[in-house]
Amino acid sequence: MFETKEGILEYLEIEGRRELKGTIEISGAKNSALPNMAATILTEEPVILENIPELLDVQIMIKLLEHIGFSIEELSKGKFLFKQNELNCLDAPYELVSKMRASILVLGPLVARFGYAKVSLPGGCAIGTRPIDLHLKALEKMGASISLEHGYIVAKATKGLKGAEINFEKITVTGTENILMAATLADGITVINNAAREPEVVDLARMLKKMGAKIEGEGTNRIVIQGVKKLNGANHKIIPDRIEAGTFTVLSALFNGNIKLKNYPFQYLDYVHKKLEEIGIYVIPIGNDEVIIRREDTLKPVNIETKEYPFFPTDLQAQFMTLLSIVDGISTITENIFENRFMHVQELERLGANIKVIGKTAFIKGVKELTGAEVQATDLRASAAMVLAGLIAEGKTRIYNIYHLDRGYENIDDKLRKIGAVLKRDFEYIEG
Repeated sequence: MFETKEGILEYLEIEGRRELKGTIEISGAKNSALPNMAATILTEEPVILENIPELLDVQIMIKLLEHIGFSIEELSKGKFLFKQNELNCLDAPYELVSKMRASILVLGPLVARFGYAKVSLPGGCAIGTRPIDLHLKALEKMGASISLEHGYIVAKATKGLKGAEINFEKITVTGTENILMAATLADGITVINNAAREPEVVDLARMLKKMGAKIEGEGTNRIVIQGVKKLNGANHKIIPDRIEAGTFTVLSALFNGNIKLKNYPFQYLDYVHKKLEEIGIYVIPIGNDEVIIRREDTLKPVNIETKEYPFFPTDLQAQFMTLLSIVDGISTITENIFENRFMHVQELERLGANIKVIGKTAFIKGVKELTGAEVQATDLRASAAMVLAGLIAEGKTRIYNIYHLDRGYENIDDKLRKIGAVLKRDFEYIEG
């Protein structure tokens, strides 16, 4: 269990099987907000970002940018002004990077603009290894010298970065974003092959173009960047969060489609919609970025494999496992992205699910119902899966390590209460 220095355990307790009905608005995408915030390093001019979600990871990125020397002002809810003040230091300390691996996104912008960056190695990750060697090899190819000193990556490019052809050995979202940002100020043309195609990468490219960057090919596996001397300020609105949208789509299906979703990013979830339709669940647009969920009386088992965009996202794997745990028949989920992302299986089993893992594949045999229990949120998306499970389980479910939830779901307690959920946060005090 997660324990704070004060010996306090926070948990979320949910009363299951309450009638849920109403509308949930999808927040801005965490995985878009973080790289776009990092990109403000690339200019000395003010940048305004809108639709930034109120999340723990966002707070950490704000602290990191303030540590570097930026002033950040919230103009209105979700709308922030980023402005460079006197630079304090060009580093990202362990105390911040260890709390959020996406802090590595400041590496490319810092070395591109200032010729120097010192960023702590991120350390371990609960859902598996996320090697950053691809970032470093790419920066070296662009002329940076890289050294590891006392747990820190030190990158230097005293004469600036040079355009280069980058061939990623495997698809990496943060690697693509880091090099995309770095290449905007590099001398010459940079080509990123085997680039990530995620909507969040495209959104970053859109913002960079508003700042004066010359980019082509975003959304494909080959991105071409013509470096420029400097970038200007811009005003940009973060896209809606497709993972939050997928999570609440599952929730609505579990409650017979009684939950309408607003600000829904329909165009980013095509493959997810196909899998939902195989199960017997349909997402129907009703105008103004709103959707309703319709489902068949009897849902069908399905086979899912996680893969990079535009295929099924690993970040929805755990939530779909909760859904499939009560679908009659045997479903399979094969996890191809992270080697340690089935830690939620044993927690779902505590709630009564029947799941067996063989290698990279989980075999889910549907049961008639889940029953409340004490469980752990083992990572961000697993925490959402536990919430879904607790809402449909008979009795009370208590979820520990709930801080994971606050990293990626904005005001989720309030959103759920507004549609009828009965839940509360509380603490346990641990001696010793």
